[in-house]
Amino acid sequence: MQVEILSTQGSKSLATLKNVLPSTSVRELKARLHAECKRLPPCRQSLRLEPKGKSLGDDDTLSSLNVRADCRLYVKDLGPQIGWKTVFLAEYAGPLFVYLWLYQRPWLFYGEGANTVPPHQVVHIAAVCWAVHYAKRLLETLFVHRFSHATMPLFNLFKNCSYYWLFTAYVAYHVNHPLYTPPRTMQIYCGLAGFILCELGNLSIHVTLRNLRPAGTSVRKVPVATSNPFTSLFNWVSCPNYTYEVGSWLSFTIMTQCLPAGLFTLAGLYQMAVWALGKHRAYKKEFPNYPRNRKAILPFIL
Repeated sequence: MQVEILSTQGSKSLATLKNVLPSTSVRELKARLHAECKRLPPCRQSLRLEPKGKSLGDDDTLSSLNVRADCRLYVKDLGPQIGWKTVFLAEYAGPLFVYLWLYQRPWLFYGEGANTVPPHQVVHIAAVCWAVHYAKRLLETLFVHRFSHATMPLFNLFKNCSYYWLFTAYVAYHVNHPLYTPPRTMQIYCGLAGFILCELGNLSIHVTLRNLRPAGTSVRKVPVATSNPFTSLFNWVSCPNYTYEVGSWLSFTIMTQCLPAGLFTLAGLYQMAVWALGKHRAYKKEFPNYPRNRKAILPFIL
């Protein structure tokens, strides 16, 4: 069979692929299109049945898509791409260094002599918690996470880094300020305990999710609780990693009693709720026997 590939913009013909078998996958079509059109590497291609249709999965075949002989497919140029791992490393390394820099009370932000004012104990604890969280994220990116997609649009690098880096500066400026007023000791240690537990829970969920997908595959399974007690949250929500993440920052907010930290928590909750609801819907659609009592991110609520 013959497949003509047209651009979604103006329907300009980019290539005509001949001798294509019905068993040919979308991934193979992308490779053949790249051979014909060098400016479009596979990572920049979004193949579709219609110009404004949904992007086809790499594992889809022409036969599974009911594509007949001498058909037309459309490709959208996704623009410059960058590796997911690279983006994650950049967005997580920034907060680590920005916070620790402001922790030293540089004169550029606080003026001369600010670092001579003795910081309260919670300021040191907060710096350690922040550093541990983002160091954990960096190590998870390198050794735990498996990405289903190799790349993302280059613009995401600037968008994501701006969010993390600027919010870090906002929080760190207030917590490390010489005029910062700490909460009571009991509140500090209750917040610290919650932060530690949520960080351990978040790591446990990430490891569990990693073990669901063998290396080099796109296998998807229903995530369930394991013998690790932190994973029991799978019985109540579809994305307990987000639940623990929100819990970590809520605990950090309680520990520091810092309004910017609370705003960071609310912003994170909103974004992670959007992601969790999307994943929750995908799970229910993909797995007919998916547990009906689960919520997306907040047990019994959302």
